[in-house]
Amino acid sequence: MDKMISENGETTADGSICGYDSLHQLLSANLKPELYQEVNRLLLGRNCGISLEQIVLPESATSLSSKHDFDLQAVSFSADKEQMRMPRVVRVGLIQNSIALPTTAPFSDQTRGIFDKLKPIIDAAGVAGVNILCLQEAWTMPFAFCTRERRWCEFAEPVDGESTKFLQELAKKYNMVIVSPILERDIDHGEVLWNTAVIIGNNGNIIGKHRKNHIPRVGDFNESTYYMEGDTGHPVFETVFGKIAVNICYGRHHPLNWLAFGLNGAEIVFNPSATVGGLSEPMWPIEARNAAIANSYFVGSINRVGTEVFPNPFTSGDGKPQHNDFGHFYGSSHFSAPDASCTPSLSRYKDGLLISDMDLNLCRQYKDKWGFRMTARYEVYADLLAKYIKPDFKPQVVSDPLLHKKSS
Repeated sequence: MDKMISENGETTADGSICGYDSLHQLLSANLKPELYQEVNRLLLGRNCGISLEQIVLPESATSLSSKHDFDLQAVSFSADKEQMRMPRVVRVGLIQNSIALPTTAPFSDQTRGIFDKLKPIIDAAGVAGVNILCLQEAWTMPFAFCTRERRWCEFAEPVDGESTKFLQELAKKYNMVIVSPILERDIDHGEVLWNTAVIIGNNGNIIGKHRKNHIPRVGDFNESTYYMEGDTGHPVFETVFGKIAVNICYGRHHPLNWLAFGLNGAEIVFNPSATVGGLSEPMWPIEARNAAIANSYFVGSINRVGTEVFPNPFTSGDGKPQHNDFGHFYGSSHFSAPDASCTPSLSRYKDGLLISDMDLNLCRQYKDKWGFRMTARYEVYADLLAKYIKPDFKPQVVSDPLLHKKSS
């Protein structure tokens, strides 16, 4: 392989490959077609043994993409035809975006700028017939949780606040369920802050909310300065289009968190995130895909885009010199399916909308095929966990009796 290419087909400054899509460009340029197809099958899987099909979107959606310069992709998952059930096809969308104004701009202008930026992308989802749409983590603000500065708390709002009202109108207009991850201010409980996903129904109503279960304490992710672990459990929201759940950001690193949503009956689990290349990118295409396989549901992974620079430098818990930015949020939003297939990702650098048609019958078909639920030993796991959380827990380790015997 004699050259390294960036997402736009150009050689990168450091010779590195940027993202899955660039890897595909590199492979397609250097491998024979039949070998490339085999590598592509292993990287992205094949839905029910066939390649994912491209969806032809209406011109009204593609023109919005061209006019407002955001990445737009659409592919379709399929399932086997059944004799006793009709197909349950739902159209699902993910939006990734960068912030609209510098972090030094007035806070109200920053929020309004993001609203204005997302409006045409949401409109594109609406005219394309998307049934369920999910936005990225803390989409209404810069991801300022690296700074430890309290002034960013001003972006917090109640569940029925400004962003929800903005989205309620669009949800009702397009008959679309919208998942809106925000920084929540709990007015009724001492104005405590939470990292929360608000579920807005297709009639413009608020179905419910879920608060982030796992809070990172890694490098620049100083999120426990602002909010702590959520108190809403693992709710699954039954909508007219299917049963959905939200595993917010850092929860994707916790297999039992994924499991709990599956045990509660989720058919689609969204993972709205804000994560940077130097930390998590090798994990990004693996964890969600594994969760979809292990739990027999679809996963929608969303990551924001861009580098957000803050006015004041801050330090990390990893000994690095003080700095003013998190690093690059690498986008790369994608869908994963229960059969191990997944979509190509959105751009690593641009705002984008990814649309997928998915037959939810595939969830039960793969439960039946692999029998993960039937063969799981939940009673054994429950017994171990019950012991583990007690102060007198001792690991079940069987040592070689000769291991610690003194040599004679």
